[in-house]
Amino acid sequence: MSVSYTGIWPVAPTAFHEDGSLDLEGMKRVLDCLIDQGADGICILANFSEQFLLADDERALLTSLCVEHIVGRVPVIVTISHYATRIAVERAQFAKDLGADIVMMMPPYHGALLKGSAQQTYEQFRAVGEVGLPIMVQDAPLSGVDLPVPLLVKMAQEIDMVKLFKIECPRAANKLRDLIAMGGDVIEAPFDGEEAITLLADLDAGARGSMTSGMIVDQIKPVLTHYHAGRLDEATEAYSRVAMAINHENRQCGWLSCKAAMVEGGVIQSEASRHPIEPLHPAIRARLIALLEPLDPLVLKWGK
Repeated sequence: MSVSYTGIWPVAPTAFHEDGSLDLEGMKRVLDCLIDQGADGICILANFSEQFLLADDERALLTSLCVEHIVGRVPVIVTISHYATRIAVERAQFAKDLGADIVMMMPPYHGALLKGSAQQTYEQFRAVGEVGLPIMVQDAPLSGVDLPVPLLVKMAQEIDMVKLFKIECPRAANKLRDLIAMGGDVIEAPFDGEEAITLLADLDAGARGSMTSGMIVDQIKPVLTHYHAGRLDEATEAYSRVAMAINHENRQCGWLSCKAAMVEGGVIQSEASRHPIEPLHPAIRARLIALLEPLDPLVLKWGK
């Protein structure tokens, strides 16, 4: 597949039954709903997919199911982050063998104290690059690993497969701007993250795409479409419509927001997560739906 690294590439939530087992049919409906919302690509097994709550065999099953079910309708990014370089490489090869288009990874880390150095990070990305799939570097606070701009540029210049950058650290716009200025053409796909809570500033800085949750893809996509067509007033107006919902998702709900919306819209049957994740407080959930309803997003009516 020829891939254009622009647009909106949501993270697919992982569907569970109420007992915590995987809902594989629900997972297919999640993917179909994201595509119907206008997703330009889909990311699986990411943090907002609850990757840390999944067993290794479940990751393999979900990777296979998702790639086969999407079957080329949009590009698929498979998240492969792991502290061990060997395992990250094996995950990348598995994704490639199944037909995935891109892999995404954070730098090597495990908890608060095991963090890869700049050299170790470079070496891990170089090893994964040898698999031959484009890599999206995920610069997220969760890892606790500093990824300075010169290191990112060095990886882009020297590792052919390092092409995409999801920047979701504090003051992401500043980092995106510096990354693009220093890296030039080797920074092929600078992306925004964090549920698009800083999207306008990130677009101003040069972001070409956004990796949001799967909650209101159809409502956020016009922001990017207008912006990249030069319609800045329309982009600002489109963002103003969704800003309160995005803020509530980012600051109050996390990944459970998308699942709550999908239950409301009949996409999936359960918004369950796995222990020790607590369900949304009823008042927080009610406010979320109240913020979404005036937007009339596809997610609230897709399965009805």
